[in-house]
Amino acid sequence: MLHPQAQALLRLIEEKGVPPTHTLTPAQARAWYRERRTFTQPDPPEIGAVRDLEARGIPLRSYRPLGSAAADVLPVLVYYHGGGWVIGDLDTHDTLCRQLCNQSGCAVIAVDYRMGPEHRFPAAVDDAIAAARWVRANAAALKVDASRMAVGGDSAGGNLAAVVAIAARDAGDLPLAFQLLIYPATDQRRRWPSHTSNGQGYLLTQDTMDYFHDHYIPDKAQDLDWRASPLLQPDLSRLPPAFVLTAGYDPLRDEGLQYAHALSAAGTRSTLVNFERQIHGFITMGRVLDEANAAVQLCASQLRQALA
Repeated sequence: MLHPQAQALLRLIEEKGVPPTHTLTPAQARAWYRERRTFTQPDPPEIGAVRDLEARGIPLRSYRPLGSAAADVLPVLVYYHGGGWVIGDLDTHDTLCRQLCNQSGCAVIAVDYRMGPEHRFPAAVDDAIAAARWVRANAAALKVDASRMAVGGDSAGGNLAAVVAIAARDAGDLPLAFQLLIYPATDQRRRWPSHTSNGQGYLLTQDTMDYFHDHYIPDKAQDLDWRASPLLQPDLSRLPPAFVLTAGYDPLRDEGLQYAHALSAAGTRSTLVNFERQIHGFITMGRVLDEANAAVQLCASQLRQALA
């Protein structure tokens, strides 16, 4: 059963006549996503330090946990926001990054990668990899420990984190310790059963997924590129341990499940947790969904343990 709080949220969205994302222009969708966060997200917690940075033209935001000293060398999570490779930014995921930072004791560096339709695939991938490399190269100045570096993200950001982990393994010069994959998009073909069973009525719809896809990937042949669909990468061995979180009423549920299975089958350590009663995007909605706060705590705990 869908969680009662999630049911209430979906009813409120319907009653308020919130326009579906796929009916908006990208500029409108970005503005709406940014504005509506105050209704569902908790207040941003105080942290030790936050500052905006830039890595070769890519905007970043650095977070350090409450109670840490400026000289402390901390483990670090490079985080990629969700939003279908079309919407989302450093502000839409500011609260989540602060929560993960404080609760894990890790530094977090959020990445504002280029998005479609202005910048099509693989621009987001290129920025995601470049940002991770920049963090490693500048670890001393950032007061982070490059040997305890993780990548993570939600939805489209989970896709990018998974792709960065594979690219880093193949390059051999960007060792990563962990990947945090929150309802990741792993297969651009969008054929798994949950795309049908959860494709309407649960906030993220099939129409919206098609909208995101078509703004990001202009050529359907590119769906088969592992940089778009990491589930289609034939070799998922020798990757950093992964924590994969999914939601029961999410169209992306099955591809997250399949990715966790594929990692395990290839000998990569992976842990899968499914929040059976939740919808896509729930982890940022802790003001109205209690299980969102539990999910954040779980992700932070996994980070803390992996990077200890």
